[in-house]
Amino acid sequence: MHISTKCSVAIHCLVFICEYGESKKVTSELLSLSTGVNPVTIRNIVSALKKDGILSVKFGTGGTTLNCSLDEITLYRICNAIEPDFLNKLIGIHASPSCLCPVGRSIHGVLDSSYQNVREDLQKSLQNISMEEIMDKYHQQTENT
Repeated sequence: MHISTKCSVAIHCLVFICEYGESKKVTSELLSLSTGVNPVTIRNIVSALKKDGILSVKFGTGGTTLNCSLDEITLYRICNAIEPDFLNKLIGIHASPSCLCPVGRSIHGVLDSSYQNVREDLQKSLQNISMEEIMDKYHQQTENT
């Protein structure tokens, strides 16, 4: 139970596209080399980001570019594009507690509102971090190495 590594791969791809998309034709093969992830997985991630409107992909010759400004792309938007139900998967309740047990009968009611509060807090936190901030951190990091 965690945020999928696909989200960090998607962020990696977006950083790469921001950094090199103007000067290079960014393809799934190139992103695969940078991330160490299979090109098919990269294509699935790019497809999800394209469907959300974050990326544009040129057909035929290939190449991926940003479709919106960095401040419009939040970590929540990225994670939600990659895995639409990620908050419920991250903070979910087991599906089949025993109705014969007093705890089993009550556990969903006990946890539902608390877990919903956690989901909402996490969503707000992820919505407050943009790719603009990620790119600033990336540039700071590369200046220090």
